[in-house]
Amino acid sequence: MSYNFLARRYATAFTFKIALSTAYLFAGSASAQTITAVMQSGLRVMDPVVSTAFMTRDHGYMIYDTLLGIDSNFEIRPQMAERWEVSADQKTYTFILRDGLKWHDSAPVKSEDAVASIKRWAEKDSTGQVLMTLVSEIKVLDDKSFQIVLKEPTSLLLDGLAKLSSRPAFIMPKRIAETPSSESIKEFIGSGPFKFVASEFKPGLKVVYEKNKDYVPRAEPANWTAGGKVVNVDRVQWVSMPDQMTAVNALQNGEVDFIQQVPFDLLPMVEANSDVKVEVLDKLGNWTYYRFNHLHPPFNNELLRQAAMHAVGQDDVLKALVGNPKYYKPCPAIFGCDTPYASSYGQDVVVPSNIEKAKELLKEANYDGTPVIVLHPTDLAMVSVQPVVIASALRKAGFKVDLKTMDWQTVVTQQGNQKPASEGGWDIFSTYSTLATSGNPFGNTTVAANGTKAWAGWPDVPEIEALRLEFARATDPTERKGITDKIQKLAIDKGVVGPLGQFTVPAAYSRKLSGILPSPITVFWNIEKAGK
Repeated sequence: MSYNFLARRYATAFTFKIALSTAYLFAGSASAQTITAVMQSGLRVMDPVVSTAFMTRDHGYMIYDTLLGIDSNFEIRPQMAERWEVSADQKTYTFILRDGLKWHDSAPVKSEDAVASIKRWAEKDSTGQVLMTLVSEIKVLDDKSFQIVLKEPTSLLLDGLAKLSSRPAFIMPKRIAETPSSESIKEFIGSGPFKFVASEFKPGLKVVYEKNKDYVPRAEPANWTAGGKVVNVDRVQWVSMPDQMTAVNALQNGEVDFIQQVPFDLLPMVEANSDVKVEVLDKLGNWTYYRFNHLHPPFNNELLRQAAMHAVGQDDVLKALVGNPKYYKPCPAIFGCDTPYASSYGQDVVVPSNIEKAKELLKEANYDGTPVIVLHPTDLAMVSVQPVVIASALRKAGFKVDLKTMDWQTVVTQQGNQKPASEGGWDIFSTYSTLATSGNPFGNTTVAANGTKAWAGWPDVPEIEALRLEFARATDPTERKGITDKIQKLAIDKGVVGPLGQFTVPAAYSRKLSGILPSPITVFWNIEKAGK
C-alpha cells in the first residue's frame, strides 16, 4: 500500500472526524447513553414490505415487532402473540395477542392491525403470495384475537409469520398497513423496542432510534428474533461512512461503538487493537449471487443467461471479495451447502469459469452486441466487488458490458425498475443473503419465479411455482428434499439465480459493549454499554 494512498485515507478520516463529532455523535445526545453504529450502508428505503434490502429489514426490527419469532434452533416462538391454537383438522389457527402491546403513539395494538399487516405483507412477499392461495379467510374475532382459516393444512403459515428476513411479517397500525403494497408507507410507527426519531433522520447519512419506554419485553431470554427484547441504552444511531478506513479509524478512536461489517483487508488493523473485539455474529454466514433481468434483451434469451453463468466463476468472485479462505467456500447450492436441501447440481456451471463454453453459447444464441448494464454499488464493501468480477468475465466471453456506478441504496431503489436498460433499467445486479433465511423455497426469495410478481429479475418459470406449492403441501422430509432438488436444477438451467458462493463477515465493536447477541440479524436489544 503506497504512502500517498495511506495519506489520502488518513486525511479523509481526519476531515470526517470533525464532521462526525459535530453532526452525528453529539447532536441531541449529550446526556443520553448512546450506541453509535456504522451499518453496511445508509438508510433511505424505509418500508420493509416494499424493499427486501437488509438495511430496510434491520430498520424494521428496530421499530416493529412480529407475531412470531424464531430462535437459533429454528424453532418458532410466540412474540407479539401470547399463544396460538390450532383446530383438530389443522386448518384453523387462532392467534391471541399478549398484554401490554402499544404503538409508539400510545394507542393499543389490536388484532385488526395484525390482520391488515399480514394482508399487505402477503401481497408482496414470495411466501405470503403462495400462502394466500391456501388461505380461506382471515378474520378479526375481537381486539385481542384473530383467526386464519386454511383450505388445507400447511406449515407455510407459521413459517411465513416467523420469517427472519427478505420481508419479515412486521406488524403495523391498521391505518398504515392499509397503504397499497405498491406504494411506500409515509408514517413509521411500530410497537417495537425502539422508536424512530423522525426529526433527526438524514436519509442515507444518519438514523436515530430511542428506547421505547412503554415496550414490555417477553420474559424469555433473547434468542435471534425470539424472546425478550430488553433495551439497555437510551439511543442507537446509525451513521453512514462510505470510506471504510474512516469507519475503522473512528472505531479505534472511540468515536463509534460498532461496525456491522469490517472489510476483510482492514481486519488486521482492528484485530490488533485490544480495545476492540472482532466477531462473526452470524455463524451460518451468507451466500452471494447475481440476478438477470428476464424481461428484456439480452437476458430474456435463456442461452445468453447460460453463457453468462459459464463465464462467471465463483472462485474468482470469492478471492476478490473475501481473499481469506477462512471466511469463504465455493458452493453451487441455492439453498446453501451443509443444509438439509443442499445440492451439487450446477457445480460445473457456476463454480469454475469456462470462457470457451460461454463463447460457444454466445455464438449459438446469435448475440447481437446488446450492451449488458451491470449495477455497481461503490459504497458497500460486501457487494462492490462482485459486479467488477462479473463484468470482467462477461467481457472475456464476448459480451459488451457497461458498469453503472451508484450507491447501494440507489441500487435498492433501481432493482424494481422493470423498464429496458435503454430507459433506465438494468440487466444484472448482485447482492447477498443470510443462509439462515435462504434454506428453503420460501425463505429464499430468489427462487420465486412467477414473472412480474417475482422479486427483481422477474423470472417466469411455472414449473418452479408448481414445485413451491408442492413443497408447501408436503410434510415428509424425503419428499421435500426431492422437490428442492428439482427446483435447484430448474433454477440453474433457467438462470433464475447465479450463485457465487458462501462467506461469513466479521463485525467489530468496542469492548465497552457487552451482551451483543449472535444472530443472522443485527439487533441492538440486550446490549449494555459501559459509561456514556
